[in-house]
Amino acid sequence: MEFEKQSAQPDSAVVKDHETATTNQEEEGDIYKLLLPDFRDLPHTPPSAVQSNFISYFAPDFLKPGHDQYVYRHANGLCVIGLATTHVAFKDEGGITAVDFNVGKSNRSEIKVTGKRKKNAQPLEPNSALFKVFTKNNSYIVRCCVKGSLLEVNDKLIKQPHLLNSLADREGYIGIIMPRPADWLKIKDSLMGSEEYKKLREIC
Repeated sequence: MEFEKQSAQPDSAVVKDHETATTNQEEEGDIYKLLLPDFRDLPHTPPSAVQSNFISYFAPDFLKPGHDQYVYRHANGLCVIGLATTHVAFKDEGGITAVDFNVGKSNRSEIKVTGKRKKNAQPLEPNSALFKVFTKNNSYIVRCCVKGSLLEVNDKLIKQPHLLNSLADREGYIGIIMPRPADWLKIKDSLMGSEEYKKLREIC
């Protein structure tokens, strides 16, 4: 009888070791899944910097039919302003051929904002003219869309207006504006979210 009890002890230890090993393997498998997700669950294309760092809003028909613009809002409160791909200017033959930041009394490209207090930033209203775009036969005034301080404009567009035709939602942005939190909350309600805008313009 003693021999039988002694011989059973190693079997019990082996079972316990096996269970521990199995548990460890399952835990390692769970960690592996967290660190390395199944490639089948990954998107076909990685998210862009805009998708990762900004919330996209749109102002369709802003003051005039076909004047569609976007507002990309960063977590720090900054807003990037630009032309939506459905803007009427892109439908003209040849697209946008030139831009002009000189809008009446002010040339937006000459602003030089300095320091933490953003000295020299221009206070603008949603309907303030930001710049003009020209096509072969027409010209269009582009507005700010949001109330805030203009911190900079994309002056590369002066020499490279073609960026608007090919990369309007990235390198072809127009300017960066810092709205006050209260002003942003007021204008936000008048803007569309990305999905709502896509449905409106029937974008897949």
